[in-house]
Amino acid sequence: MEGIARWFMLAAVVSALGGMVWGIQMSARQDHLLSPAHGHLNLLGWVSCSIYAFYYHLLPAAAGGVLPRLHLGTALLALALLVPGIPLAIQERGEGLAQAGSVAALLSMLIFAAVVLRHRPEKAVFARQKGH
Repeated sequence: MEGIARWFMLAAVVSALGGMVWGIQMSARQDHLLSPAHGHLNLLGWVSCSIYAFYYHLLPAAAGGVLPRLHLGTALLALALLVPGIPLAIQERGEGLAQAGSVAALLSMLIFAAVVLRHRPEKAVFARQKGH
């Protein structure tokens, strides 16, 4: 895995590790107040970023150009805003960061949708090869 796919996978792994450590910490303290932020870190960070990584890896033609880089930037921005923004909102210290992160997450998915719509594989990615 290389290029944009690798960057998405690195973001996914870092998010997964952070989410696991955070989950263990919440469990040890028996304080799950911030579990919505933990859940968003896991869903947008680990799950979504790893799906993006595999998509760009399986369709390398889709990984070139400005849109995939813009996609990576907005996905990382969404994580950077949402993960601290949700705890701030839960603690009634302002919702602006969480709202901005939500908009960034939506923009990231819209950019990904544009990438997917622009790039169709010429042949099935998982097509069986002769002799197998």
